[in-house]
Amino acid sequence: MIRTVEPQPPASAPVLAAYSYCEAVTGQQARNFAYGIRLLPAPKRRAMSALYAFSRRVDDIGDGPLANDVKVTRLEDTRALLTRIRDGAVDEDDTDPVAVALAHAAAHFPIPLGGLDELIDGVQMDVRGETYETWDDLKVYCRCVAGAIGRLSLGVFGTERGARGAERAPEYADTLGLALQLTNILRDVREDAEGGRTYLPADDLAKFGCSAGFDGPTPPEGSDFAGLVHFEVRRARALFAEGYRLLPLLDRRSGACVAAMAGIYRRLLDRIERDPEAVLRGRVSLPGREKAYVAVRGLSGLDTRHVTRRTVRRRA
Repeated sequence: MIRTVEPQPPASAPVLAAYSYCEAVTGQQARNFAYGIRLLPAPKRRAMSALYAFSRRVDDIGDGPLANDVKVTRLEDTRALLTRIRDGAVDEDDTDPVAVALAHAAAHFPIPLGGLDELIDGVQMDVRGETYETWDDLKVYCRCVAGAIGRLSLGVFGTERGARGAERAPEYADTLGLALQLTNILRDVREDAEGGRTYLPADDLAKFGCSAGFDGPTPPEGSDFAGLVHFEVRRARALFAEGYRLLPLLDRRSGACVAAMAGIYRRLLDRIERDPEAVLRGRVSLPGREKAYVAVRGLSGLDTRHVTRRTVRRRA
C-alpha cells in the first residue's frame, strides 16, 4: 500500500535549479499535464515535473528523426541513466538536471522507478514499428507508456491513511493511464498515420471497414468511421469509470490533480464523440478557459464525491 510521505527537508540550491528546469520543460511541452500538477503542493509538483521531464526525454527519442539503430542506442543510454538514479549514483552537482531532480524525487517519495523501464520498453515497441491485432495486444503497449506513468505518479501522490480499498490504488492508476492513452490514440489517429504508425487494433479496424488507414481528412471510402470511434469511446469511458475509483483514495490536492488531468481528457473524448471526423481534420483540443474550469471542478472535490457516492451505492 502506498502511503503519503512525511514532510521533506528543504532542497539544496542545485536541486531546486534542477527542478526549475524540469518545471520549465513541463510548462512548455505538456500543458494538459501542467494544468493538473499546479494544484499540488510544491514538493509533489516538483517531483511530478521530474517524472514528466524524464518521460519526455524518452518519448522524444522515439518520436525524433534519428535512425532506428541510433534510437535504440539512445534508449539504452537512458535506461543506464535510470539505473544510476535507482542506485543513488547521481550527485547534486551532476550536469544533467533531469537526473538530479528525479534522483532527489526518488529519494523522498516511494516512486516505483521500474515504471520508467516499462516506458522505455513501450517506446522501443514504437521504434520497432509494432502493430496490434487485438485490444489485449494494445493494452500491453498502453500499460507500458501510460499505465506505468499512472503508477509512478501514485508514488508521488500517496494514498490517504485508512482509505478503504487503498491496496487497489495501483490498479486504478494503471487503468486511468489506459483511459488517457486510448483517448490520445483517438485524438492523434491521423497524425500517427502520417508518421507511419497505427495503434488501433487491427480487429477493430477490420470490423468497421477502416483497414485502409487514415491518410487524409476523410474516412476510408465505404467505412463506418463514426462507428469505430464510438466503439473506442465506449471502451475509454469504461476505463475512465474504473480508473476514477482512485480519486477517493487520495488526499484532496492529489485527487484534484488527477481529476483535472483526467477531466481534460474526458472532455476531449466528449468532443471526439460528438464529431468523430474532427480527428481526421486536425488536432482536437480544449480552450484554456475550459481547462481552468476542469481544474476548479477537480479542486472542489466534486468528481471525488461523485465516485464515492457511486461506490457506496454499489456496496449497499
